[in-house]
Amino acid sequence: MSIRMLKTLIAVDENGTFSAAASAVFVTHAAVSQQMKALEESYNIAIFDRSKRTPVLTPVGRALVLRARKIIQDYDNLLPSVTEDDGLMGDFYLGAVPTTLTGLVPLSVSILKNAFPSLHIHIVPGLSHDLLRNMERGSLDAAIISKLNPINKMHQWRDIAFEPLELLTSEELVSNDPVYLLKNNPFIRFSREAVVGKFIDTWLQDQNIIVTDIMELESLEAISSMVLSNLGVSIVPKRCVQNMNPLPLKRIELSVNAPIRQLGILSPINTIKPRVIKEVHKVLLEAVKIGHFTKTPPRKTQ
Repeated sequence: MSIRMLKTLIAVDENGTFSAAASAVFVTHAAVSQQMKALEESYNIAIFDRSKRTPVLTPVGRALVLRARKIIQDYDNLLPSVTEDDGLMGDFYLGAVPTTLTGLVPLSVSILKNAFPSLHIHIVPGLSHDLLRNMERGSLDAAIISKLNPINKMHQWRDIAFEPLELLTSEELVSNDPVYLLKNNPFIRFSREAVVGKFIDTWLQDQNIIVTDIMELESLEAISSMVLSNLGVSIVPKRCVQNMNPLPLKRIELSVNAPIRQLGILSPINTIKPRVIKEVHKVLLEAVKIGHFTKTPPRKTQ
């Protein structure tokens, strides 16, 4: 038995099939099959029930996965435990939805860099569902996303902020009535591939508001630029941390049952970097409290 075999076993459990596990641990399907067969032979036990088309874990296999997770966690925390840095060093891969990339994320990472210079944060942008899949494949340590319901029991959710959605218009438009503006102006839609886009679409349907779409975009900055050019109106999240130079736009509260985006950080419940995630979450909350992007982060707090 080796650490690599145990990591492959965990990947099979998390991804459901040998093929998906192979992609997650960057080996071939045949290599996964060989490793699992060797693991069974070394202990003379049946880890998988192969009577089905897709092998599934036996009760013994499931128990072995639980123990393997603890062994991997202890193995990966071996160096931090003896150097007393509690894991606050090395690489940490953090996914983030696009709306956080010009306010919340840069402010938070600058605070982290100031407090923990040996911790290297790698930011991976993407939509919530894509980031979730990447985290499940093991390529991300955690992800800042819009809350997805229900939360998988293998994941831990920590709240960051609640962002009400608001109407964005150019300053040239006189009315402040969101329903009137939506019905009488071209609509620049937030991508329906994003969780926020689905919230917006559901709200419009619930309010019986028919809009005239002219484009559908993923980037809040792109949407804001289109609105500034008086090409239409849009519904977007009211960001919990504003960027440094917000565009001169009108931001109008939605009148009835306005949807609210719940922003948080999601991580595997069996993470090998619990202290890092705790500190990242703490700093994200600190950034929300500050509320606006600043190039001068607070002094070190260690």
